[in-house]
Amino acid sequence: MKNKSILKPYIIKHKWKYIFGVITLFVVDFANLYVPEFTGKITDGLDSGAMTMDNIRLLIIQILILGTIIAIGRFLWRYFIFGGSRLIEYELRNDLFNHLEGLSANFFNKNKTGDLMAHFTNDFNAIRMAIGPAVVTTFDATILTTMVIIKMISHVNLQLTIVAVIPMLLILIGGIFFGKEIEKRFKEKQEAFSNLTDEVQESISGIRVIKGFVQESKDVEKFSKSNLRNKEKNIRVVRLTALVLPLIDVIIGVSIVVTILYGGRLALSNQITIGEFVAFTQYIFMLVWPMIAVGESINLFSQGIASLKRIEKILDVQAEVYDDENVDTTVERLEGDIEFRNLTFKYNENLPNSLTDISFKVKRGQTLAIVGPTGSGKSTIASLLVRLYNTEPGTIFLDNRDIREIPLKVLRENIAFVPQESFMFSDTIANNIAFGSDNNDIEKIKKAAKDASVHNNIMDFPLGYETIVGERGVTLSGGQKQRCSIARALMKDAPILILDDSLSAVDTDTEEIILSNLKKNRQGKTTIIIAHRISTIQNSDLIIVMEEGKIKESGSHDELLEQRGIYWKIYNRQQLEKQIGAS
Repeated sequence: MKNKSILKPYIIKHKWKYIFGVITLFVVDFANLYVPEFTGKITDGLDSGAMTMDNIRLLIIQILILGTIIAIGRFLWRYFIFGGSRLIEYELRNDLFNHLEGLSANFFNKNKTGDLMAHFTNDFNAIRMAIGPAVVTTFDATILTTMVIIKMISHVNLQLTIVAVIPMLLILIGGIFFGKEIEKRFKEKQEAFSNLTDEVQESISGIRVIKGFVQESKDVEKFSKSNLRNKEKNIRVVRLTALVLPLIDVIIGVSIVVTILYGGRLALSNQITIGEFVAFTQYIFMLVWPMIAVGESINLFSQGIASLKRIEKILDVQAEVYDDENVDTTVERLEGDIEFRNLTFKYNENLPNSLTDISFKVKRGQTLAIVGPTGSGKSTIASLLVRLYNTEPGTIFLDNRDIREIPLKVLRENIAFVPQESFMFSDTIANNIAFGSDNNDIEKIKKAAKDASVHNNIMDFPLGYETIVGERGVTLSGGQKQRCSIARALMKDAPILILDDSLSAVDTDTEEIILSNLKKNRQGKTTIIIAHRISTIQNSDLIIVMEEGKIKESGSHDELLEQRGIYWKIYNRQQLEKQIGAS
């Protein structure tokens, strides 16, 4: 294969499996060569009348021994080569998944889930076929063809061999052209499958929205278009492979016709014996499989190369956020002091600033609240604190240390982050709450759930904490998912806790209970609360008001009300809404 760079370490690791496999394949092919020779001897012996029953029995025993060797050898080469390809597929799939886990958030913003899933299914299958069956067919075709031709020349006739083999050279010439075209078409086929997979994934994930807006027919139509494109790309590959194999059959047929005509003439003129003619005919039929194997190998290698390029493209992507040479490996724990110094940030060079000149300080044990309209940059601050994206050096400090000097593992282990989207795994409630902690003690899980005011809801389920929540927590309400996510963060008991609009689906009474529990349990620890409701954040030590990526106001609740600015307007509007709702 052309793109060996990423496969080379795996093949080297399992080289002995391939070496033993090729050796046993050689033995099988070598043993196969003697079968036509034995039948030729029997034919000549019977024709001349010199063959006795003892001679026939001896030859039959030899054929049976050869058959046993061939059977054992076939098992062994399958075990070594096919087994090796399965191991390489397994290890490469693991390494790709580990690589994806290490990539930055920006990569997943640009790549669709369905496309990535297709890499783990169809692409790996194509690669395995290229390093397993294709390797077997290639070596088998090469070894068997070489041995058969040598036998044909040494035991029958050189001229007859040349005449019979020349047509088969066309297969190699055609393989060069067809291989490149198959690779191109297979790549298009894989891309179409990726789009189809992504279409299905999005539709299933968003099925409630689709049904809620009665868009089933439009979604089916959209899927049908993707499915049609996938079908057409598959048919383009099938058409080409369907053309290759019949052409090979035609060439083989021509070679057999030439053998019968020219070989029969040589036999009639006594230049070769009848037995040699029979043996030669069998040798020609033995070349049928290698010639078919050539076409199959071209097909499998071409598909494998196309898929390998797709995998290699992902493996070439480097994480944007990583530990550089300036990281301080002595840092093991954070205390909770946070400082932003004139931070300006944009997600992409082509986009406007998401944050501009952000500066504030939070001391250990304090609670920082961030409030502001949608799109003002509140969640961006949270994302930067856990280094989902890189910032310029000297702009964010934790415990008076530049955030880029803190090892990523240490940084994220010391921050409990509850994002806006309360993601739940398709697992038990207990496992979801304990997800970020090394401690799975059910009593601690229950305590975290009680502090998040979700324990009673969990106990209402027939299986309690062993309830499977379904994909993305579909069996839970929005408020229950948010509170389970908060419980998950509380289980971590980190020095820094970030709640990114994590109480939006919770009623005010439940919100007060959670905030009261947070105040009681997080003494001496830093908490950051991002919210829209003033009631959620009014007791915070420091409140910053965001607008258009800038800090417009900052201070305590009372100080901000005295300023009669943005915060004051938000507060009065929410108070009015509360009065109207109560009336």
